[in-house]
Amino acid sequence: MKIEEVRSTTRTQRIAAHSHIKGLGLDEEGYALETSAGSGLIGQSQAREAAGIVVEMIRAKKMAGRAVLLAGPPGTGKTAIALAAAHELGTKVPFCPMVGSEVYSAEIKKTEVLMENFRRAIGLRIKETKEVYEGEVTELTPCETESNTGGYGKTISHVVIGLKTAKGIKQLKLDPSVYEGIQKEKVTVGDVIYIEANSGAVRRLGRSDVYAAEFDLEADEYVPLPKGDVHKKKEVVQDVTLHDLDVANARPQGGQDVMSLMEGLMRPKKTEITDKLRKEINKVLLLFIVNQGSTQNFIRREETA
Repeated sequence: MKIEEVRSTTRTQRIAAHSHIKGLGLDEEGYALETSAGSGLIGQSQAREAAGIVVEMIRAKKMAGRAVLLAGPPGTGKTAIALAAAHELGTKVPFCPMVGSEVYSAEIKKTEVLMENFRRAIGLRIKETKEVYEGEVTELTPCETESNTGGYGKTISHVVIGLKTAKGIKQLKLDPSVYEGIQKEKVTVGDVIYIEANSGAVRRLGRSDVYAAEFDLEADEYVPLPKGDVHKKKEVVQDVTLHDLDVANARPQGGQDVMSLMEGLMRPKKTEITDKLRKEINKVLLLFIVNQGSTQNFIRREETA
């Protein structure tokens, strides 16, 4: 079993003028509130109310294949309203702001930069039912053994982990490769995690709410103790963008010989993703949507002239 770490394709965002915006600031009837009321957005009442109508149309799935163009002088709040509308739809909805300097200072073609940002802004939610082990970590003990290389070092032969739910406690003996995933997630005793039975992937859900009364300098997300058995079938939701899929499938799979290493050194810093690869990914996703019907976004086939 091989576990490979995939580098995140999410762009690092700085603290900007719109970082405080959390929503459109509308009441239950869709009218703009006079105060920010936690949304961080005031002014432009008519534009906010109009954006609220667009948000409701998107939720009702009546905006497929359409777009909204916000026009106006600089500094009138076009980006702020667009960001607020994205936050109204949910925290997982991708929002991809860009400026002209990003296009002209890039090492790749201008059309490639635009296509990359378009595909960053198209999100895909995939729901899968997986066999997992879920619970609060009560024990985490790596067991070491003598190294097979003949040295004085020791290697981890297996890991003993205890998981607790509201229904019971179970002790598991895990492969050393799973322990690497536990270390990457920075799992400690008291955390709520789940481990996929097939792939061995580990995900930390948060800190158990039993420890919510403890004083901690670092803010942490507290989650309730899982219900049911430790070994169960769980619906796992994954939110990705089309650009994430492009990067994951465009990664070169080179060999381990010297020539492959030399070719890796000669590659440019940023390689372009081909149109052929994008069309293949679109084809697979469209087939998945038709057969499974488990996504919440509609993806329109991209045809190039």
